[in-house]
Amino acid sequence: MDSNKGDKVIILGVNADIGRNICKLFHDDGASIIGTYRNDFPEHDELSQMGNLKLVQCNLTQIDDVKRLAEFIRASDFNWSILFSSVGTSEPIGRFFELDFDEWESSINVNMIAQLRVIHALYPLRNVEQQVNIALLAGGGTNNQFRCYSAYCVAKIGLIKMCELLDDEADDLNIFIVGPGFVKTKTHFETLKAGAKAELNLERVRQFMESESTGTAFEDIYKCLLWSISVGREVAGGRNLSVVHDKWGTDLLAEELKHDSNMYKLRRYKNDQ
Repeated sequence: MDSNKGDKVIILGVNADIGRNICKLFHDDGASIIGTYRNDFPEHDELSQMGNLKLVQCNLTQIDDVKRLAEFIRASDFNWSILFSSVGTSEPIGRFFELDFDEWESSINVNMIAQLRVIHALYPLRNVEQQVNIALLAGGGTNNQFRCYSAYCVAKIGLIKMCELLDDEADDLNIFIVGPGFVKTKTHFETLKAGAKAELNLERVRQFMESESTGTAFEDIYKCLLWSISVGREVAGGRNLSVVHDKWGTDLLAEELKHDSNMYKLRRYKNDQ
């Protein structure tokens, strides 16, 4: 896979475990990075001491904050080529009719709308001399019910579809979404806090967090991102790729994706068979 030395990378949500670790891996490969965070976080000082990394406090749900982020990137002449979003929350957790609807709507905003707002604002500031890359994170429930996580699930499905729509509209953009699988991150504390409201998922998460397993390695998520970037829009554009279940990194999968525009897309497929 190609090195990203010299690339300019924007990471939304470096305060999140996945975002922070992907940030470090890009940094180790020589990229220049701008990372956003909503609230202060324990690893802030550690990241702020890394060269070629600028941290920007930005609440992506606030229009003025997004405008300030765009102005900062413009003033920095940071013509980015890679944007990765690690923003997200699984809350509110519980059955739809038992939730506060305003909290449910706010989750849709965090998990989908706010990220799209930032992408819309930053797209004009991309490196116009090359194909640029946007990588988002998918979640559970795409192919089955994900009881008690309706806001999270619906928003992630919206992001999956937007990848396909933007791939169709923007010829210079390689946009794709990656399902990382089960990763040991602080996000799971939201399920533990929800307790019985998480129903069947509570015990699954509790056992995982108490086990010695780390789940999907951050390095594997990063390698999947690099492969999807290196193969470009012809292969990865508009796709929903699974770090755990798909044979990314292989020429065989790349050829299959080139010849089947319906693979790894959000649709009913071959209904007549």
